[in-house]
Amino acid sequence: MVELKKFGDFASFKYGKMPDKKLLSDSGAYPVYSGYKYVGFYNEYNTEEKQLIIVARGVGGTGDVKLTREKCFLTNLSISAKIDETVALPEYIYYYYSKRNLRYLDSGSAQSQITISDLERVEIPLPSVKTQQLVCGYLNMLDRRIELNKEINDNLQQQAQAIYKHLIVNNSQASWTPGHLSDIAIVTMGQSPNGESYNEEGTGTIFFQGRAEFGFRFPTRRLYTTEPKRMANANDILMSVRAPVGDINVAYEDCCIGRGLGSIRSKDGHQSFILYTMLAIREQLEVFNGEGTVFGSINRDALNSLSINIPPIELVNQFESIVAPMDATIRNNYDEICNLQVLRDNLLPRLMSGEIDVSDIEL
Repeated sequence: MVELKKFGDFASFKYGKMPDKKLLSDSGAYPVYSGYKYVGFYNEYNTEEKQLIIVARGVGGTGDVKLTREKCFLTNLSISAKIDETVALPEYIYYYYSKRNLRYLDSGSAQSQITISDLERVEIPLPSVKTQQLVCGYLNMLDRRIELNKEINDNLQQQAQAIYKHLIVNNSQASWTPGHLSDIAIVTMGQSPNGESYNEEGTGTIFFQGRAEFGFRFPTRRLYTTEPKRMANANDILMSVRAPVGDINVAYEDCCIGRGLGSIRSKDGHQSFILYTMLAIREQLEVFNGEGTVFGSINRDALNSLSINIPPIELVNQFESIVAPMDATIRNNYDEICNLQVLRDNLLPRLMSGEIDVSDIEL
């Protein structure tokens, strides 16, 4: 049975506070968390691990509900909520608001703001604690699998970069052919379609304007266009050609690319070699972040002209034979991550509403 309960009846709230900026550091015992991101480290904490917090002011995320990952120092951009766990579980409240938020409480003043008195009046439908535990347990199981796949992918990429360094960088010989990126890859610079052709409804061709949708390896679909101009093929490297120049992703599927991106494709099918070469020479691209009239950029000629010491084909083949299967595993893991996220997001509202009976779920 689900009951509507006021947030203030089972939670006590506390504003975060600003740390002493003189004591902030790049490392330390406790991270400083604004609600939007981690902003440094501090020598004390004011918020416990797995504490429910609400972003209460600032730009872009006011009303978002989150859980802290560890003990941290919470700044005054957020409010922490200590939950009476005989009534509600912090994780359950977090999941409940993961597909909704409290943005409607924003006062609408010049400075976005939510107050404790606003939160205390919010009504939340709550089933029994046992049901909350079952719901959270099932959703946690999916989230753990998602995080495990992300960790595996991160580890695989680090291994591949170490293999590149061992086989290619550390074995570099003066006898290797000095060349340029254009000798081993085809570069395509993006061109933006008419802005009126953009949509978020999935009509037309997947479109990436720049690096805004970049993820760990693959970009996230958000925009589509009905008037595609320049295209990248699946598995092409997508590189940011406007500040910050050099950020890298891989095209998951054929897509239209805007003027903020270029695509890079191997001339002879050694796509993993090209990918890790681009990751290895990223420092060379930093110089372009200081050029341009308004912000850094790199053009097609400069990208094609990047200096590369080209290894013997036997060594390239050896690298590709080792690393291409690792990249295929990263893609397969990403497929599973996407499928699990869709499953979780589809199940979440049905679990929360009681449409799905969780009493028989075995975890």
